[in-house]
Amino acid sequence: MNVFRLAGDMTHLLSILVLLLKIYATKSCSGISRKTQELYALVFVARYLDLFTDFISVYNTIMKLVFIASSLAIVWCMRFHPLVRRSYDRELDTFRHYFLIGATFALGLVLHEKFTVQEIFWAFSIYLEAVAILPQLVLLQRSGNVDNLTGQYVFFLGAYRAFYILNWIYRYLTEPHFTRWIACVSGVVQTALYADFFYYYFISWKNNSKLKLPA
Repeated sequence: MNVFRLAGDMTHLLSILVLLLKIYATKSCSGISRKTQELYALVFVARYLDLFTDFISVYNTIMKLVFIASSLAIVWCMRFHPLVRRSYDRELDTFRHYFLIGATFALGLVLHEKFTVQEIFWAFSIYLEAVAILPQLVLLQRSGNVDNLTGQYVFFLGAYRAFYILNWIYRYLTEPHFTRWIACVSGVVQTALYADFFYYYFISWKNNSKLKLPA
């Protein structure tokens, strides 16, 4: 644990709290991609297969349970909550996310650090997380206007991965046998996908105006 990983975990947790606040306070999921949320739920379930076999720390176990439970709760609300599901932007959320699942799983089978079921699913989850935000970004570009809570959710989600890149750099410099190259490369790709959003988010913050993305 170091300050960069802690900052990454907290911004990740904050992004989820912001999304839950939007859904439960407004009873609306407008502007939120259900496909991205389904991808994140799959990411956490696949990554934390070691939850009941390997104990690292109480903090680690709690965070894993929080991410799995919150992602599944969000998907459930968007699919089955009688009020929330009515606001789902089905016409805008048309990204074919199944291709992302198939491509990243195939990549996990080919590029992994150890040929075991747990390591293959770990690699798959890392690759899938790198591109899981794509349906959300496409939806926001199609809708144009972005409400404050949705904008903050995406911003904190991107900031989380940026902090984790700093965490990996720190660990590479301080740990002699740190070799998580899959996570590092995927993290850089994931952060790059947010670059356009970060630019317009900064412009809207600087001008104190509503966040708008180009179509």
